[in-house]
Amino acid sequence: MKLRIIQNRKYYYLVSGILFLIGVFALIAWGLKPGLDFTGGSLLEVNFDANRPNVVAVNEVLKPLNLGELKVQSAGDKSMMLRFKTVDQATHQKILDTMSTKFSPAQSEDGTVKELRYESVGPVIGKELTNKAWMAIIIASLAIVLYIAYAFRKVSRPVVSWKYGVAAIVALIHDITIVAGLFAVLGHFAGIEVDALFITALLTVLGFSVHDTIVVFDRTRENLSKHYTADFEQVVNDSVNQTMSRSINTSLATLLVLIALFLFGGETIKYFVLALIAGIAVGTYSSIFVASPIVVDWHKFDQKRKLSVK
Repeated sequence: MKLRIIQNRKYYYLVSGILFLIGVFALIAWGLKPGLDFTGGSLLEVNFDANRPNVVAVNEVLKPLNLGELKVQSAGDKSMMLRFKTVDQATHQKILDTMSTKFSPAQSEDGTVKELRYESVGPVIGKELTNKAWMAIIIASLAIVLYIAYAFRKVSRPVVSWKYGVAAIVALIHDITIVAGLFAVLGHFAGIEVDALFITALLTVLGFSVHDTIVVFDRTRENLSKHYTADFEQVVNDSVNQTMSRSINTSLATLLVLIALFLFGGETIKYFVLALIAGIAVGTYSSIFVASPIVVDWHKFDQKRKLSVK
């Protein structure tokens, strides 16, 4: 049984529109909370062999060291992550010594505070990384349009090939905005920061989403080349139905792995994986219910415009 996906596209537009507007609102109202990679500073992750102290106690102990805006966050069962301004090696060691002295049991000689990770990024590097991240997203988007226009160059009827590329980019903007909006909400309410891994996740989502979209468009191209007797809307609807199970099955298999990583992969990659989960889920939706309907509506708009001119 064929689903009337294209014919019922207004309902899918409504769902996408609501999610998109929520994402835009979150980004305008709160914005993304930049992490260490973009603002510069230091990140220290430590493990406590004995009982882990609470966040307030750690803040009080380290306050005399003048670390600027110190942020302390629990990680796992016995670890903590500390974010503070860029410091030299002497101050870095003093932080470890202070915590080891304060939070080690009296009978322990070696202390119970062990460094798991230490990263330091200067503000200049952070700004450069931000600029490169935006440039990577823009270049990737332009490359997608050019590639699809080239791949579809032999199928210019009834829709010009480059319009498929533009429709794919609109779907990608839809995907990226929703994922970014989700992290704006998480940043505002849960203090979740975005880092270089978040940009990596967005670029991965771009690739995955456009891959699904091209699969649908490619089937449309094949069906058009077979000289379907049906009108363009029906051809696209047939193409979406023919590829939908493949897209959903591929995405589900990927999502199962990502959900396992999110649950058991550790704190370091947790939100990177969450961005991938959200992006792939939304990208699968847009490749089926957004990209192809946009091509159909664009075609209908062009037909009406030509008739009005005549």
